[in-house]
This record gives sequence, C-alpha cells and structure tokens, in this order.
Amino acid sequence: MDLLTPELGLFFWTLIAFLAVLYILGKYAWKPILQSLGDREKGIAESIATAEKVKGEMSQLKSDNEKLMAEAREQRTLMLKEAKEAKDKMIADAKEMAKTEANKIIAEAQAQIQQQKMAAMTEVKNEIGKLAVDVAEKILRKQLSSADGQDAYNQLLSEEIKLN
Repeated sequence: MDLLTPELGLFFWTLIAFLAVLYILGKYAWKPILQSLGDREKGIAESIATAEKVKGEMSQLKSDNEKLMAEAREQRTLMLKEAKEAKDKMIADAKEMAKTEANKIIAEAQAQIQQQKMAAMTEVKNEIGKLAVDVAEKILRKQLSSADGQDAYNQLLSEEIKLN
C-alpha cells in the first residue's frame, strides 16, 4: 500500500512543480493561447457571417435570375406572337395582292376580248355590207342590162318617190 499513498515530501514537491508550471504557463502561454483562440473564434464568426451574406446574395441572385428568365420567356412569347401576326399579315397581304392582280388581269383580258369581239363584229358587218353591195350590184347589173329591166326599175323608183 505504500505505492498507493504518496509521501508528504513527494506530494509537496509535485505541488510546487505544478504551481511553477502553472505560473509559467499563466505568465507566458495562456495569454497567447487565449488570444489565438479569440482570434480564431473571431475568424470563424466572420467566416460564418460572410457565408451567410454570400448565401443571401446567392439567394437574391437566384431570385433575380428567375425573374430575368420569366421576363425573357414573356418577351420570347411576345416576339413569337408578333412574328406570327406579321407572317399572317404578310400572307393576307400577298393573297390580297394576288387577288387584285388576278382581277386586274381578268378585267384586262375581258376588255381585250370585248374589244376583239367588237372588232370582229365590225369586220363581219363590213364584210356583210360589202357582200350585200356586191350582190346588189350584180343583181342590178343583171336586171339593168336589158332595156325592159331599166324601164321596170325606173317605174319602181318613181313609185317610191311618189310614196315618200
């Protein structure tokens, strides 16, 4: 049991050594260690605050990004709508222009047909008139070739003059 119970001298010298080490540590080591721990604690707190600030900024950036994406989608939809309206207007204008041009061509063709018809009718009338004059001339020549025919024709003319 001697080993389990220390002697008073050993206890005394151990206490003095402990107090000397405690004094030396308190004088030279505790202040730098505590200052180092305080600095580290401040650094960690600053890092946490910076991380929170960055997290808030990232959240704000994400919100702004989503807002920009929504605006971009709206603009894209608006641009597509405007492009479709422009396309439809261009098609309608082209159809209208084609219809107008077709009507103009048809009207010109009808006018040409009418003009050619009139020219043909005039030509036919002239030919008929010419033929009628030729036929009448031939008939009159045949009838007036004899003296009896001339007398009969004179008689006919004088009767017509009396009637008029």
